[in-house]
Amino acid sequence: MLECALDPGLFHNTRGILMAGKFAHSWALVKASASVIRSDKELLVFPLLSAICSLIVAASFFVPSILAGVFTMDHGDGPPLLMYAILFAFYVVQYFVVIFFNSALVGAALIRLEGGDPTVADGFRIATSKLPAILGYAVISATVGVVLRMLQERIGFLGRIIVGFFGVAWTVATFLVVPVLVNQNVGPIDAVKRSAELLKKTWGQNLIGNVGLGLVFGIAIFLLIALGGGAIALAAMSGVTAIIIATSAVVVVAFLLLILVQAALQGVYSAALYRYASEGDAGGAFASDMVAGAFRVKA
Repeated sequence: MLECALDPGLFHNTRGILMAGKFAHSWALVKASASVIRSDKELLVFPLLSAICSLIVAASFFVPSILAGVFTMDHGDGPPLLMYAILFAFYVVQYFVVIFFNSALVGAALIRLEGGDPTVADGFRIATSKLPAILGYAVISATVGVVLRMLQERIGFLGRIIVGFFGVAWTVATFLVVPVLVNQNVGPIDAVKRSAELLKKTWGQNLIGNVGLGLVFGIAIFLLIALGGGAIALAAMSGVTAIIIATSAVVVVAFLLLILVQAALQGVYSAALYRYASEGDAGGAFASDMVAGAFRVKA
């Protein structure tokens, strides 16, 4: 029995089975989220508009700053307060845009999970009704982002480690903030506290759900890059400009669609997690044991 237990082949087989189980679970979560998207394809509108508005916000901040030479000035001992002020303002507006459209997506998804038939107007109505809370949460997120950036730049390698750990902790603690803001009449600070309470109460601290959709879409993006790169290389060998441009355009569009679908699925998944955490029933196509399995209590 000792030889069997120490057999490297057995270890690798066991690890392979566990990895296959994780992938199967992740794929089940994707399929359940995708079934909601198939029922309400208009949910894809929210991440699409979020991406477009985010690009506009980024251009409106960084193009004038670059033209004014803000990022190429001699900073002396460190970045000037002007740079941090611009960064903070950018974070506030960018986070506001992202949170607003994510709130609309989650709000519409919650209607579907409760058995309703949401529209794009329903999502925007819900998000608009939460504008003060969304702005407050955007300010909090921007503050955290700027502080982490300052730490990262001022204490070097150690700062990157601290930022990494704190960033993970912040991501876990705020995982359900948007569903809380959408579904409860609370402010941004209470929403962060409530999000942390729901996660700790229901699943503990060891988040497995991050591996879920990220694993599936990570593999999908890798395959797309490999296949797309090969297709572009073959097109380049043809020497025909039209074929090269058309192939590249198809690959870029496919990549953007993949990112778009991932964002929509994550919004639906967070809505299901919130329902399970607060009501014990994820609703819709999500089986409760499937959602509970996305998190494992830390031993």
